Amino acid sequence: MHFKGFVFSAIILYCVTFSLQNNVNACTGISLKSEDGSLIVARTVEWALSDAQHNRIAIFPRNIAFAGMTPEGVNGKRWKGRYGFVSMTAYDQPYGPDGMNEKGLYVGMYYLPGYASYKSYNPKQAAMSLSVGDFMQWMLSSFQSVDEVRKNLQNVSVVNVDDPRFGGAALPFHWKIADPSGKSIVIELVDGGQVKVYDAFLGVITNAPTYDWHLTNLRNYIKLTPKATEPLTVANLQLSPLGAGSGMMGLPGDFTPPSRFIRAAALTASVRPLANAEEAVFESFRILDSFNIPLGAVASREEIAKDIESATQITSASDLTNRRYYYHTMHNRQVRMIDLKKIDFESIKQQVVDDDSGRAHAVREISVK
Repeated sequence: MHFKGFVFSAIILYCVTFSLQNNVNACTGISLKSEDGSLIVARTVEWALSDAQHNRIAIFPRNIAFAGMTPEGVNGKRWKGRYGFVSMTAYDQPYGPDGMNEKGLYVGMYYLPGYASYKSYNPKQAAMSLSVGDFMQWMLSSFQSVDEVRKNLQNVSVVNVDDPRFGGAALPFHWKIADPSGKSIVIELVDGGQVKVYDAFLGVITNAPTYDWHLTNLRNYIKLTPKATEPLTVANLQLSPLGAGSGMMGLPGDFTPPSRFIRAAALTASVRPLANAEEAVFESFRILDSFNIPLGAVASREEIAKDIESATQITSASDLTNRRYYYHTMHNRQVRMIDLKKIDFESIKQQVVDDDSGRAHAVREISVK
C-alpha cells in the first residue's frame, strides 16, 4: 500500500499559500496523565485546502503489505505491518495527521515549515526510502514502543516526494511519538536529513521553529504560575489583582506556534489532579479549546476562505493505556470514541468510518413542563 494521492501535499500547499499572507500554521499537541496511570495524548488539527474530511477515521488490520513512495514511484521500502491501527484521514484517502495502534503507540505529524529538510533521494537506497506519510504508517504498523521506534530510525530514509497536482509543494513535518509507558519524543529531520530526537517536554508540541528553540524560549516565562499575585502597597496605595488568573499574567494568547507552545506547556503543567482516563480525556479537550482558531481571527475579511467553517477541523484524544481513540469535529462537537481493544485486527477488513456524514451538530433538547 502506498501513500496514495500525497494528501499532505494539499494541506501544505494551502498552509504555504495562506501563511505567506498571515504567517499562521497551527496544530497543537499535549499529553496528560491521570492518577490511575492512564496516558492521554491529544491534539488539534488546523488548516487544510477546503474541507480535508479529517473526520473520517481509517481502520487498518494487521499483516497489510506496505510499499513506500519515492520520486520514482512506488519503489520504496516494503514491509508487512505487524500491528493494526486507526488513523485520522485526509482528502478522502486513508491517511491523516495522527493515529494510534493496537499496542497504544501514538504517532502525530505537525507542520514544520522552513526547518524540516529531508535526505536527497538516492536510487541506490530506494529499498529504505519512504515518503513522510509512509514514515508515519511504518511506525504505527511496525512498533509498540517509543524505544523501538528510536532504535529503528537508522533503517529508513525519509525523502520528499513532490506531487505536481498540488504544485510540487514541500512536505515539512516533524513527529510526536508516545506510548503507554509515558515516554514521548519529537523526531525532526533537518539540514538535509539529519535526525534530531528530543524528549517531548510535558508532551507539548506545536510547529516551527525547531523543538530545541521552543525549549529555550520557555526561559522567558519561568515566572508564570497559577498562584494569584500578592497585593502590593506603593506609598499609600494598595494594588490588588483585578480578578482570578493574575498568576498567569503574561501568558501569550495569540495563535503563533511559539505562543501556543508556551500556553500549552503552562496549561498542562497546571492541570488539576485527574482521577482516571476519562477525566483526563475531557480535560484535554477543555485545554485544547483554548487553541481553537476561528478563521476570522487570523485573516482579513477579504481573505477568509469561504469553504472552511472553522480553522480547527478536528480535535482528537488518544487514550494510550486503554486503547481508545476519541474525537470531535467542527461539524459536530459531540465526542465520538473507537475502542481498539474491541477490534479484531486479525480479521477486520480495512475500512473508513464516517460518523460525520450528516454534517450536523448533535443537540439534545431538554423538555421542560
